[in-house]
Amino acid sequence: MTGRPLHLAVVTSHPVQYYAPLFRELARRVDLTVFYGHRATAEDQARAGFGVGFEWDVDLTTGFHSIFLDNRARHPGLARFSGIDTPQIGQRLSEGRFDAVLLIGWHKKFLVQALVAARRLGIPALMRGDSQLGTARSLLVRLAKELVYPLFLRQYAGALAVGARNRSYWRHYHYPAARIFASPHCIDAAWFAERGTVAAGTALRRRLGIAADAPLVLFAGKLIAFKRPLEVVEAAARLRAAGTPVQILVAGDGPLRAAMAARAGNLAVPLHLLGFCNQSEMPAAYAAADVLALPSSRSETWGLVVNEALACGTPAVVSDAVGCAPDLVRLLGNRSCFPFGDVERLAARLGETLDSPPSTAAMAAANQALSLSAAADGVIAAMRTVVREKPLVDVTGAIPS
Repeated sequence: MTGRPLHLAVVTSHPVQYYAPLFRELARRVDLTVFYGHRATAEDQARAGFGVGFEWDVDLTTGFHSIFLDNRARHPGLARFSGIDTPQIGQRLSEGRFDAVLLIGWHKKFLVQALVAARRLGIPALMRGDSQLGTARSLLVRLAKELVYPLFLRQYAGALAVGARNRSYWRHYHYPAARIFASPHCIDAAWFAERGTVAAGTALRRRLGIAADAPLVLFAGKLIAFKRPLEVVEAAARLRAAGTPVQILVAGDGPLRAAMAARAGNLAVPLHLLGFCNQSEMPAAYAAADVLALPSSRSETWGLVVNEALACGTPAVVSDAVGCAPDLVRLLGNRSCFPFGDVERLAARLGETLDSPPSTAAMAAANQALSLSAAADGVIAAMRTVVREKPLVDVTGAIPS
Protein backbone atom coordinates (compact mmCIF):
# COMPACT_ATOMS: atom_id res chain seq x y z
CA MET A 1 0.00 0.00 0.00
CA THR A 2 3.07 2.23 -0.06
CA GLY A 3 2.77 5.34 -2.21
CA ARG A 4 -0.97 5.92 -1.98
CA PRO A 5 -3.40 6.63 0.82
CA LEU A 6 -5.62 3.91 2.17
CA HIS A 7 -8.84 3.66 0.17
CA LEU A 8 -11.96 2.96 2.21
CA ALA A 9 -15.46 2.19 0.97
CA VAL A 10 -18.38 2.81 3.31
CA VAL A 11 -21.70 1.11 2.56
CA THR A 12 -24.71 2.54 4.37
CA SER A 13 -28.44 2.82 3.84
CA HIS A 14 -29.02 6.57 3.32
CA PRO A 15 -27.65 9.97 4.35
CA VAL A 16 -28.00 10.37 8.11
CA GLN A 17 -27.31 13.51 10.12
CA TYR A 18 -25.18 11.59 12.64
CA TYR A 19 -22.90 9.89 10.12
CA ALA A 20 -22.10 12.75 7.74
CA PRO A 21 -19.67 14.42 10.20
CA LEU A 22 -17.83 11.12 10.76
CA PHE A 23 -17.51 10.60 7.01
CA ARG A 24 -16.05 14.10 6.67
CA GLU A 25 -13.53 13.31 9.39
CA LEU A 26 -12.58 10.03 7.71
CA ALA A 27 -12.23 11.79 4.34
CA ARG A 28 -9.52 13.97 5.89
CA ARG A 29 -7.47 10.85 6.64
CA VAL A 30 -8.15 8.32 3.88
CA ASP A 31 -9.39 8.17 0.30
CA LEU A 32 -13.09 7.66 1.07
CA THR A 33 -16.08 6.68 -1.04
CA VAL A 34 -19.50 6.34 0.59
CA PHE A 35 -22.09 4.17 -1.15
CA TYR A 36 -25.71 4.92 -0.26
CA GLY A 37 -28.37 2.35 -0.96
CA HIS A 38 -31.45 4.57 -0.87
CA ARG A 39 -32.58 8.16 -1.25
CA ALA A 40 -34.78 8.71 1.82
CA THR A 41 -37.96 10.69 1.24
CA ALA A 42 -39.95 12.88 3.61
CA GLU A 43 -42.45 10.04 3.82
CA ASP A 44 -39.68 7.63 4.91
CA GLN A 45 -38.91 9.98 7.81
CA ALA A 46 -42.56 10.18 8.84
CA ARG A 47 -42.86 6.37 8.80
CA ALA A 48 -39.74 6.15 10.97
CA GLY A 49 -41.72 7.65 13.86
CA PHE A 50 -40.94 11.37 13.64
CA GLY A 51 -44.63 12.12 13.25
CA VAL A 52 -44.18 14.44 10.27
CA GLY A 53 -42.58 14.28 6.86
CA PHE A 54 -39.46 16.44 6.48
CA GLU A 55 -36.02 16.87 5.00
CA TRP A 56 -33.01 17.47 7.25
CA ASP A 57 -31.96 21.11 7.18
CA VAL A 58 -28.23 20.39 7.44
CA ASP A 59 -25.89 19.27 4.68
CA LEU A 60 -25.44 15.49 4.71
CA THR A 61 -23.45 14.74 1.56
CA THR A 62 -20.65 17.28 1.08
CA GLY A 63 -17.10 16.99 2.34
CA PHE A 64 -16.64 13.43 1.04
CA HIS A 65 -17.16 11.48 -2.18
CA SER A 66 -20.48 9.63 -2.29
CA ILE A 67 -22.44 7.55 -4.78
CA PHE A 68 -26.10 6.58 -4.69
CA LEU A 69 -26.52 3.00 -5.83
CA ASP A 70 -29.44 1.93 -7.99
CA ASN A 71 -32.03 0.55 -5.55
CA ARG A 72 -33.87 -2.18 -7.44
CA ALA A 73 -36.10 -3.29 -4.57
CA ARG A 74 -39.70 -4.01 -5.57
CA HIS A 75 -40.86 -1.81 -2.71
CA PRO A 76 -38.00 0.63 -2.00
CA GLY A 77 -37.75 2.03 1.51
CA LEU A 78 -36.14 1.80 4.93
CA ALA A 79 -38.86 -0.09 6.78
CA ARG A 80 -38.09 -3.65 5.65
CA PHE A 81 -35.04 -5.86 5.11
CA SER A 82 -35.72 -6.15 1.38
CA GLY A 83 -36.32 -2.42 0.91
CA ILE A 84 -32.79 -1.83 -0.42
CA ASP A 85 -31.54 -4.18 -3.14
CA THR A 86 -28.34 -3.15 -4.93
CA PRO A 87 -26.89 -6.08 -6.91
CA GLN A 88 -24.37 -3.73 -8.57
CA ILE A 89 -22.46 -3.20 -5.31
CA GLY A 90 -20.03 -6.00 -6.19
CA GLN A 91 -19.05 -4.31 -9.44
CA ARG A 92 -18.65 -0.98 -7.67
CA LEU A 93 -16.36 -2.50 -5.06
CA SER A 94 -14.37 -4.31 -7.73
CA GLU A 95 -13.79 -1.11 -9.69
CA GLY A 96 -12.68 0.94 -6.69
CA ARG A 97 -9.41 -0.73 -5.65
CA PHE A 98 -10.56 -0.49 -2.05
CA ASP A 99 -8.32 -1.63 0.79
CA ALA A 100 -11.28 -2.22 3.10
CA VAL A 101 -15.04 -1.78 3.20
CA LEU A 102 -16.91 -0.48 6.24
CA LEU A 103 -20.51 -1.68 6.54
CA ILE A 104 -22.92 0.27 8.71
CA GLY A 105 -25.10 -2.52 10.09
CA TRP A 106 -26.37 -5.80 8.65
CA HIS A 107 -30.09 -5.06 8.83
CA LYS A 108 -30.75 -4.60 5.10
CA LYS A 109 -30.43 -6.94 2.12
CA PHE A 110 -27.94 -4.70 0.33
CA LEU A 111 -25.58 -4.80 3.32
CA VAL A 112 -25.48 -8.58 3.07
CA GLN A 113 -24.91 -8.20 -0.67
CA ALA A 114 -21.98 -5.92 0.09
CA LEU A 115 -20.50 -8.34 2.62
CA VAL A 116 -20.75 -11.26 0.18
CA ALA A 117 -19.17 -9.16 -2.58
CA ALA A 118 -16.34 -8.01 -0.34
CA ARG A 119 -15.57 -11.57 0.72
CA ARG A 120 -15.59 -12.75 -2.89
CA LEU A 121 -13.27 -9.92 -3.95
CA GLY A 122 -10.87 -10.40 -1.04
CA ILE A 123 -11.61 -6.97 0.47
CA PRO A 124 -11.54 -7.02 4.29
CA ALA A 125 -14.95 -6.05 5.67
CA LEU A 126 -15.38 -3.99 8.85
CA MET A 127 -18.65 -3.69 10.74
CA ARG A 128 -19.91 -0.70 12.73
CA GLY A 129 -23.32 -0.89 14.40
CA ASP A 130 -24.84 -0.59 17.86
CA SER A 131 -26.38 -4.01 18.51
CA GLN A 132 -26.57 -4.98 22.15
CA LEU A 133 -27.71 -7.99 24.14
CA GLY A 134 -31.02 -8.00 25.97
CA THR A 135 -33.29 -6.57 23.28
CA ALA A 136 -36.64 -8.35 23.06
CA ARG A 137 -36.30 -11.57 21.05
CA SER A 138 -38.19 -14.85 21.07
CA LEU A 139 -36.51 -17.91 22.55
CA LEU A 140 -36.27 -19.45 19.09
CA VAL A 141 -34.49 -16.38 17.68
CA ARG A 142 -32.08 -16.27 20.63
CA LEU A 143 -31.20 -19.95 20.21
CA ALA A 144 -30.71 -19.50 16.47
CA LYS A 145 -28.36 -16.58 17.08
CA GLU A 146 -26.31 -18.58 19.57
CA LEU A 147 -25.75 -21.17 16.85
CA VAL A 148 -25.33 -18.94 13.79
CA TYR A 149 -23.79 -15.67 14.96
CA PRO A 150 -20.37 -16.96 16.09
CA LEU A 151 -19.80 -18.07 12.49
CA PHE A 152 -21.60 -15.15 10.84
CA LEU A 153 -19.70 -12.47 12.74
CA ARG A 154 -16.38 -14.07 11.81
CA GLN A 155 -17.08 -13.02 8.22
CA TYR A 156 -16.07 -9.51 9.30
CA ALA A 157 -12.35 -8.87 9.53
CA GLY A 158 -12.85 -6.27 12.26
CA ALA A 159 -15.57 -4.88 14.49
CA LEU A 160 -16.00 -1.22 15.43
CA ALA A 161 -17.52 -1.08 18.92
CA VAL A 162 -19.52 2.10 19.55
CA GLY A 163 -19.68 1.51 23.30
CA ALA A 164 -19.37 -0.96 26.15
CA ARG A 165 -22.59 -2.83 25.40
CA ASN A 166 -21.79 -3.18 21.73
CA ARG A 167 -18.36 -4.57 22.63
CA SER A 168 -20.02 -7.07 24.98
CA TYR A 169 -22.32 -8.12 22.15
CA TRP A 170 -19.39 -9.09 19.94
CA ARG A 171 -17.60 -10.89 22.76
CA HIS A 172 -20.78 -12.79 23.70
CA TYR A 173 -20.68 -14.40 20.27
CA HIS A 174 -16.98 -15.29 20.71
CA TYR A 175 -15.60 -12.68 18.35
CA PRO A 176 -11.84 -12.22 18.98
CA ALA A 177 -11.20 -9.36 21.38
CA ALA A 178 -8.08 -8.30 19.47
CA ARG A 179 -10.23 -7.55 16.43
CA ILE A 180 -12.64 -5.22 18.22
CA PHE A 181 -11.72 -1.54 17.92
CA ALA A 182 -13.26 1.33 19.87
CA SER A 183 -15.13 3.75 17.62
CA PRO A 184 -17.60 5.54 19.90
CA HIS A 185 -20.94 6.83 18.72
CA CYS A 186 -20.32 10.50 18.00
CA ILE A 187 -21.73 13.73 16.66
CA ASP A 188 -20.23 16.98 15.44
CA ALA A 189 -19.85 18.36 18.96
CA ALA A 190 -18.23 21.58 17.75
CA TRP A 191 -21.26 22.32 15.54
CA PHE A 192 -23.64 21.87 18.48
CA ALA A 193 -21.45 23.81 20.91
CA GLU A 194 -21.20 26.74 18.52
CA ARG A 195 -25.00 26.98 18.34
CA GLY A 196 -26.01 25.76 21.78
CA THR A 197 -25.03 28.96 23.54
CA VAL A 198 -26.38 30.58 26.68
CA ALA A 199 -27.86 33.30 24.49
CA ALA A 200 -29.68 30.74 22.32
CA GLY A 201 -31.08 28.98 25.38
CA THR A 202 -32.13 32.24 26.99
CA ALA A 203 -33.91 33.36 23.82
CA LEU A 204 -35.88 30.11 23.61
CA ARG A 205 -36.91 30.33 27.27
CA ARG A 206 -38.03 33.90 26.73
CA ARG A 207 -40.08 32.92 23.67
CA LEU A 208 -41.80 30.14 25.60
CA GLY A 209 -42.38 32.23 28.73
CA ILE A 210 -40.07 30.13 30.91
CA ALA A 211 -38.34 32.03 33.69
CA ALA A 212 -34.56 32.12 33.56
CA ASP A 213 -34.27 30.36 36.93
CA ALA A 214 -36.99 27.73 36.35
CA PRO A 215 -35.59 24.15 36.53
CA LEU A 216 -36.14 22.77 33.04
CA VAL A 217 -36.03 19.09 32.01
CA LEU A 218 -35.75 18.30 28.31
CA PHE A 219 -37.16 15.29 26.50
CA ALA A 220 -35.74 15.12 22.97
CA GLY A 221 -36.88 12.52 20.48
CA LYS A 222 -39.81 10.72 18.96
CA LEU A 223 -42.86 10.47 21.22
CA ILE A 224 -43.16 6.70 20.92
CA ALA A 225 -43.68 3.90 23.39
CA PHE A 226 -40.14 2.56 23.88
CA LYS A 227 -38.80 6.03 24.69
CA ARG A 228 -41.36 6.28 27.55
CA PRO A 229 -41.91 10.06 27.51
CA LEU A 230 -44.77 9.88 30.00
CA GLU A 231 -42.29 8.79 32.68
CA VAL A 232 -40.64 12.20 32.38
CA VAL A 233 -43.98 13.79 33.24
CA GLU A 234 -44.44 11.44 36.20
CA ALA A 235 -40.94 12.18 37.50
CA ALA A 236 -41.47 15.93 37.14
CA ALA A 237 -44.70 15.67 39.13
CA ARG A 238 -42.80 13.99 41.96
CA LEU A 239 -40.15 16.68 41.93
CA ARG A 240 -42.77 19.42 42.01
CA ALA A 241 -44.53 17.70 44.94
CA ALA A 242 -41.19 17.70 46.76
CA GLY A 243 -40.74 21.43 46.21
CA THR A 244 -38.69 21.66 42.99
CA PRO A 245 -40.76 23.64 40.45
CA VAL A 246 -39.67 21.65 37.42
CA GLN A 247 -41.01 22.33 33.95
CA ILE A 248 -40.66 20.10 30.87
CA LEU A 249 -39.51 21.05 27.38
CA VAL A 250 -40.28 18.55 24.60
CA ALA A 251 -38.40 18.64 21.30
CA GLY A 252 -40.11 15.98 19.23
CA ASP A 253 -43.37 14.64 17.96
CA GLY A 254 -45.13 11.33 17.58
CA PRO A 255 -48.18 9.27 18.53
CA LEU A 256 -47.83 9.88 22.29
CA ARG A 257 -47.98 13.67 22.02
CA ALA A 258 -51.64 13.91 23.09
CA ALA A 259 -51.18 11.42 25.93
CA MET A 260 -48.15 13.30 27.23
CA ALA A 261 -50.00 16.62 27.14
CA ALA A 262 -53.03 15.11 28.89
CA ARG A 263 -50.94 13.54 31.65
CA ALA A 264 -49.04 16.77 32.22
CA GLY A 265 -52.33 18.63 32.46
CA ASN A 266 -53.74 16.14 34.98
CA LEU A 267 -50.62 16.41 37.15
CA ALA A 268 -50.29 20.20 36.75
CA VAL A 269 -46.80 19.91 35.25
CA PRO A 270 -45.94 22.83 32.92
CA LEU A 271 -45.23 21.29 29.52
CA HIS A 272 -43.78 23.13 26.53
CA LEU A 273 -44.23 21.19 23.28
CA LEU A 274 -41.97 22.38 20.48
CA GLY A 275 -43.11 19.65 18.09
CA PHE A 276 -40.67 18.18 15.61
CA CYS A 277 -37.39 20.12 15.63
CA ASN A 278 -35.04 19.93 12.69
CA GLN A 279 -31.32 19.66 13.35
CA SER A 280 -30.62 23.39 13.34
CA GLU A 281 -33.30 23.95 15.99
CA MET A 282 -31.96 21.44 18.48
CA PRO A 283 -28.95 23.27 19.97
CA ALA A 284 -31.17 25.99 21.44
CA ALA A 285 -33.38 23.38 23.07
CA TYR A 286 -30.39 21.71 24.71
CA ALA A 287 -29.00 25.07 25.82
CA ALA A 288 -32.32 26.10 27.32
CA ALA A 289 -32.56 22.95 29.46
CA ASP A 290 -30.83 22.12 32.73
CA VAL A 291 -30.89 18.37 32.16
CA LEU A 292 -31.93 15.88 29.47
CA ALA A 293 -34.05 12.87 30.47
CA LEU A 294 -33.99 9.67 28.41
CA PRO A 295 -35.95 6.86 30.13
CA SER A 296 -36.01 4.51 27.10
CA SER A 297 -36.04 0.72 26.98
CA ARG A 298 -33.29 -1.43 25.43
CA SER A 299 -34.68 -0.56 22.02
CA GLU A 300 -32.66 2.67 22.49
CA THR A 301 -29.44 1.04 21.36
CA TRP A 302 -27.39 4.18 22.06
CA GLY A 303 -29.14 7.56 22.47
CA LEU A 304 -27.29 10.17 20.42
CA VAL A 305 -29.41 12.94 21.94
CA VAL A 306 -27.16 12.42 24.96
CA ASN A 307 -24.08 13.27 22.88
CA GLU A 308 -25.86 16.35 21.53
CA ALA A 309 -26.86 17.53 24.98
CA LEU A 310 -23.34 17.07 26.35
CA ALA A 311 -21.93 19.07 23.44
CA CYS A 312 -24.21 21.94 24.46
CA GLY A 313 -23.13 21.71 28.10
CA THR A 314 -26.32 19.98 29.30
CA PRO A 315 -26.01 16.82 31.42
CA ALA A 316 -28.22 13.79 30.89
CA VAL A 317 -30.02 11.20 33.01
CA VAL A 318 -30.76 7.92 31.22
CA SER A 319 -32.28 4.58 32.17
CA ASP A 320 -29.88 1.69 32.64
CA ALA A 321 -31.51 0.06 29.59
CA VAL A 322 -30.29 2.78 27.21
CA GLY A 323 -27.30 1.68 25.17
CA CYS A 324 -25.00 4.51 26.25
CA ALA A 325 -25.74 4.05 29.97
CA PRO A 326 -22.54 2.23 31.03
CA ASP A 327 -20.39 4.65 29.02
CA LEU A 328 -22.19 7.67 30.48
CA VAL A 329 -21.80 6.35 34.02
CA ARG A 330 -18.10 5.76 33.39
CA LEU A 331 -17.69 9.31 32.13
CA LEU A 332 -20.00 11.28 34.45
CA GLY A 333 -20.83 9.05 37.41
CA ASN A 334 -23.77 7.10 38.81
CA ARG A 335 -26.09 10.12 38.99
CA SER A 336 -26.39 9.87 35.21
CA CYS A 337 -28.31 6.60 35.38
CA PHE A 338 -31.41 5.10 37.03
CA PRO A 339 -33.07 1.66 36.92
CA PHE A 340 -35.33 1.25 33.92
CA GLY A 341 -38.99 1.86 34.71
CA ASP A 342 -38.31 3.27 38.20
CA VAL A 343 -39.93 6.70 38.06
CA GLU A 344 -39.07 7.44 41.67
CA ARG A 345 -35.36 6.94 40.97
CA LEU A 346 -35.62 8.94 37.76
CA ALA A 347 -37.04 11.83 39.76
CA ALA A 348 -34.26 11.47 42.32
CA ARG A 349 -31.51 11.46 39.70
CA LEU A 350 -33.00 14.48 37.95
CA GLY A 351 -33.18 16.32 41.26
CA GLU A 352 -29.57 15.45 42.11
CA THR A 353 -28.37 16.63 38.71
CA LEU A 354 -30.33 19.86 38.96
CA ASP A 355 -28.84 20.51 42.41
CA SER A 356 -25.28 19.51 41.51
CA PRO A 357 -24.54 19.18 37.78
CA PRO A 358 -21.29 17.63 36.52
CA SER A 359 -18.28 19.91 36.42
CA THR A 360 -17.26 21.70 33.26
CA ALA A 361 -14.07 19.63 33.20
CA ALA A 362 -16.02 16.35 33.44
CA MET A 363 -18.33 17.41 30.62
CA ALA A 364 -15.35 18.38 28.45
CA ALA A 365 -13.70 15.01 29.09
CA ALA A 366 -16.92 13.20 28.17
CA ASN A 367 -17.17 15.14 24.92
CA GLN A 368 -13.58 14.28 24.06
CA ALA A 369 -14.14 10.58 24.77
CA LEU A 370 -17.14 10.58 22.40
CA SER A 371 -15.57 12.77 19.73
CA LEU A 372 -15.42 12.45 15.96
CA SER A 373 -11.67 12.14 16.28
CA ALA A 374 -11.93 9.18 18.67
CA ALA A 375 -14.44 7.45 16.38
CA ALA A 376 -12.28 7.97 13.29
CA ASP A 377 -9.17 6.80 15.17
CA GLY A 378 -10.88 3.44 15.72
CA VAL A 379 -11.84 3.07 12.08
CA ILE A 380 -8.29 3.87 10.94
CA ALA A 381 -6.76 1.48 13.47
CA ALA A 382 -9.05 -1.32 12.33
CA MET A 383 -8.38 -0.56 8.69
CA ARG A 384 -4.61 -0.61 9.12
CA THR A 385 -4.80 -3.91 10.97
CA VAL A 386 -6.92 -5.72 8.39
CA VAL A 387 -4.97 -4.29 5.46
CA ARG A 388 -1.71 -5.48 7.02
CA GLU A 389 -3.24 -8.95 7.42
CA LYS A 390 -5.04 -8.97 4.07
CA PRO A 391 -3.58 -12.30 2.91
CA LEU A 392 -5.34 -13.88 5.88
CA VAL A 393 -8.78 -12.65 4.93
CA ASP A 394 -8.88 -12.37 1.15
CA VAL A 395 -10.45 -15.77 0.54
CA THR A 396 -13.74 -17.31 1.55
CA GLY A 397 -12.80 -18.64 4.96
CA ALA A 398 -13.55 -16.96 8.26
CA ILE A 399 -10.97 -14.70 9.89
CA PRO A 400 -8.46 -16.33 12.22
CA SER A 401 -8.72 -15.97 15.98
